[in-house]
Amino acid sequence: MRSFDDITEPVIERFGGLAGLKKQLTLPKKAKELRAIENSAWLSQASKAVFQAGFNWKVVDGKWPRIEEIFHGFDLGYCRMLSDEALETILKQDGMISHWKKTRSIQRNGDFFWQLSNDHDGLGNYFAGWNTANYAENLRTLQKGGDRLGIRTLQVFLRRMGVDTLIFSNDMVRGLIREGVVQKTPSSKRDWAVLQEVVELWQAQSRRSLNEISQILAYSVG
Repeated sequence: MRSFDDITEPVIERFGGLAGLKKQLTLPKKAKELRAIENSAWLSQASKAVFQAGFNWKVVDGKWPRIEEIFHGFDLGYCRMLSDEALETILKQDGMISHWKKTRSIQRNGDFFWQLSNDHDGLGNYFAGWNTANYAENLRTLQKGGDRLGIRTLQVFLRRMGVDTLIFSNDMVRGLIREGVVQKTPSSKRDWAVLQEVVELWQAQSRRSLNEISQILAYSVG
């Protein structure tokens, strides 16, 4: 396995220097910025990522302003109290995407996020307090407590919100395979343990965020 500097060098050349590479990278938000994000925004974007999984992203994008209206701006207190009967009525409203399980996940994740918010005095505080050394465990916590929050869905959601995260794009996973870290998209406890160890090493070598490591690995492939 190569050092991260060795992986990064040809990517820097590809973009004409460090300045060119920097323009291609999406950096995570600072803890202060994450703490300022309203609870409703976290639920809205988590729900949007759930709906986009397996759907046309542009269609969901176009419908999302109306869906936010239907769910009262994704207020946690409102969403978590929705009954199955209320959700069935919502499914019939104009502009709603008709998918029962994804719609029901809004209520379930609203309740889960409400509990997290109470425990941490706001969802922004919770996510701002994440340590990248606990990356795998943090994702497992959200998977276990939430509904329809698969690893890729979570990674898309977190990246959009500005939380430091990897994204298992096809090229990123190919990069991991090329470096001998995994043989496929990480799924087993062993895969995750090895990935966590390697990513921590790469961070120590490069002083880069998970965002940057993920994107540079992908750019090194395609």
